[in-house]
Amino acid sequence: MRTAGTAPDPESSARSGLTSLGEVACRYRADEIRPEDLPMIAAEVLVAGLDTPTLCELAGLPRNADARDIRDAFEQALAEAGIELPDPGLARRHALRRLAARLINGDIAPADLATDDWWETEAETVEERLFVALIPQCGCCVEYTLGLDQRRWAAELRIAALALTSSPPVGPGC
Repeated sequence: MRTAGTAPDPESSARSGLTSLGEVACRYRADEIRPEDLPMIAAEVLVAGLDTPTLCELAGLPRNADARDIRDAFEQALAEAGIELPDPGLARRHALRRLAARLINGDIAPADLATDDWWETEAETVEERLFVALIPQCGCCVEYTLGLDQRRWAAELRIAALALTSSPPVGPGC
């Protein structure tokens, strides 16, 4: 624990920045982060203690810069930090786990899960498959396929989400 008046440990700050940049890479690859948000995120990572030349360049780009320039700078900053851009499938599986956690925390309603193409996720574990199998393909499918049994579906979805978030993470952490 840091006491008042002492400086943060630079090595600890850099590790924190590296961890957050790795998570951003995963979320970016899963299409959870838009390119125009990356300059501000780069600035936050710099504040967290990670400093690379291209990360500084990215932090200085405006939101309305060309998306290709932003993506190129972000991918170069990752390379400079020694972070590999995750495989899209793996990133999507980590996003599925975050979605399950949001459901458990009450940040998203069960019916809201039908707003994306989660049913297309290449689930590999039993827990992932069980959770994905309960997600309807669209909002109208919730009413059409579940009818009056929405409470039971929501309960089963929550149980599957708990199982998924309790299972060991897959691949490199995001």
